[in-house]
Amino acid sequence: MAAMEGSLSKWTNVMKGWQYRWFVLDDNAGLLSYYITREKMMRGVRRGCVRLRGAVIGIDDEDDSTFTITVDGKTFHFQARGAEEREKWIRALEDTILRHAHRMRWDPSKPPPTVHEFDKKLVEADAYLQILIDQIKALEVKMDNMTDIIEKARCEVIHNHANDMLESIKHSIVMLQIAKNTAHPVNGIYHTPDNSSMSMDSSQASSKDVQQQGLNAAGSGHRASMTLIVPATSYSSSEEEDFYDANEYNETPSSSASPTIGLRPFVEPQSVEGSPESSAGQGQASVDAAKRRVSSAPAPPRVKDDGTLDYDALYEDESDHDLGGIENQGSVVSHLISQVKIGMDLTKVVLPTFILERRSLLEMYADYFAHPDIFISIADFSDPKDRMVQVVRWYMSAYHAGRKSTVAKKPYNPIIGEVFKCHWDIPDLTEDSSSLVTDGPVPWCTKNQLTFVAEQVSHHPPISAFYAEHYNKRISFCAYVWTKSKFLGLSVGVHNIGQGCISVLDYDEEYIVTFPNGYGRSILTIPWIELGGSVTITCAKTGYSANVEFLTKPFYGGKKNRISTEVFQPNDRKPFLTVTGEWNGAMEAKWADGRTEMFVDVNKIDVVKKIVRPIADQAENESRRLWKEVTAGLRLKDIERATDAKFALEQKQRDEAKDRKERGLKWETKLFQEAGENWVYTNPLVLRISPKNKPNNPH
Repeated sequence: MAAMEGSLSKWTNVMKGWQYRWFVLDDNAGLLSYYITREKMMRGVRRGCVRLRGAVIGIDDEDDSTFTITVDGKTFHFQARGAEEREKWIRALEDTILRHAHRMRWDPSKPPPTVHEFDKKLVEADAYLQILIDQIKALEVKMDNMTDIIEKARCEVIHNHANDMLESIKHSIVMLQIAKNTAHPVNGIYHTPDNSSMSMDSSQASSKDVQQQGLNAAGSGHRASMTLIVPATSYSSSEEEDFYDANEYNETPSSSASPTIGLRPFVEPQSVEGSPESSAGQGQASVDAAKRRVSSAPAPPRVKDDGTLDYDALYEDESDHDLGGIENQGSVVSHLISQVKIGMDLTKVVLPTFILERRSLLEMYADYFAHPDIFISIADFSDPKDRMVQVVRWYMSAYHAGRKSTVAKKPYNPIIGEVFKCHWDIPDLTEDSSSLVTDGPVPWCTKNQLTFVAEQVSHHPPISAFYAEHYNKRISFCAYVWTKSKFLGLSVGVHNIGQGCISVLDYDEEYIVTFPNGYGRSILTIPWIELGGSVTITCAKTGYSANVEFLTKPFYGGKKNRISTEVFQPNDRKPFLTVTGEWNGAMEAKWADGRTEMFVDVNKIDVVKKIVRPIADQAENESRRLWKEVTAGLRLKDIERATDAKFALEQKQRDEAKDRKERGLKWETKLFQEAGENWVYTNPLVLRISPKNKPNNPH
């Protein structure tokens, strides 16, 4: 737990003098860590640290801003901005030193616990946590139905104690995970063989010494242990060459011995802080590390002929080059999670920009139609049983394309009035550019293209509505979804509320589908997404139905992304078809007569790329145009640019909502309208094509 953090000046050497660094005092670990910038701290890229066990604080009575820490045979020099700030740091440091004065390390005669064992216990704790949540919910339901006042009062006492216990367990789990991240930072610099360039502030210890100590502490056979809470000795590192001064203020810094506060980029010499020069071995290691960074770096973004950034190309770039963004931001996520409570609605919680996916949620919904040929072929089957099977095939193959990254990231929350439009060319269907559907959702598309439009129709609750149609196949899909997110301990649960309706016009059939819940797992380390919950597909006219189970991964063993579906004929209790497998892989069908066959393998069928109009031609409220600066900031790894652009959009939405409230105005949607509890497209295909002029289905 960080007892204190902020900027201080640190003396490096005669050539460079005082340098600003961002310092974090970890009271639990007994460690004063420092970073080049606050942003580097958030990413977990530590530059050096000072062990405080056995440390001695020194001050100069003639200088009210400087102080020293002497430990491990080295003396570190620091400078605060004044006497008051120095006093705060010294008090916090002395408290930490005193607390760790008598702490002992692990008994060296006993094998240390491993990271794997630690993770196993955390999973167990999370499982018990979920059981406790469920039991409290059951108690609340029971209390709501109680009529005996005395019994209800007794249950209220139990309920309050259980909630207190729940909060304590939740914070314990969070703190344990933070402790693990402290001992084994994702970007740790003293426990991997790639860090031979690390060195000390003193010539008394070499970087190889620190590296070897880290390797020894890991145990024999590369056994990943939990013993290395702090490094065996204090150290400084000089791995990176380009950096900014740690402080966040905007004034220009000075290069004098008493620098003013500010931000300034410059190139740091190759020498290590506190050392006159780097050894040849360290220099070679730095070169090797630089090569690794270059080889893994993303390709630079495309620019247009006029030298401006190609925003359209940024959206089409689906590479995973920024997967490290989340795992390097553990302290930010840890801090965020420490502020929320179990079961808390996260709808209004502002998430850090770096965990965002580079597109709007409205655009993500379009991925339901990544296999448009499967969807429109529902209308090709003459038998209602076959149509139901094809509906199930489309639905089960509709989820993998929307989860492109192996790391869970959150799409942009659409702002009210935001619209997204796109379309698909259907494989093996002849294109007729003369047959434009000018009254359709995407008026520049033809009758043989699948078109899609989405609109954010409400802000509280956040409701998205979307509609897709294929004119010649006479099939459409209309849906609305609003999400409710809750914190579940080591996971975030996203409850999808709403439904969709497939309309097959030639048979006057409607298939009603619901949506699974989503879960962001391992949110304190490298988060991953999984789907869970029961989904139904029903057709009232034919009586056919299906139950789809998205199965979450068991706590021990088992596979991720499992799915199981049973399809029923009218009035039957036994399914005539069962499909099992993985929603992002192969799914096998087993028929009632014993036959088995591959139902669909999403890895062996092509994803049809959606076509989006260039941003220059889009209206101001279309998703890609609205979010282009946020997308550019994320792609360019300019988090400040992305955050500022995101804040500007959200602030504009808040200001407009305030203005409407003051004027007594209600938000008017453009493309969808409320119908009871549902949201429907205002001009669907069924209203635009009369039975008298049905086109023939092209095959």
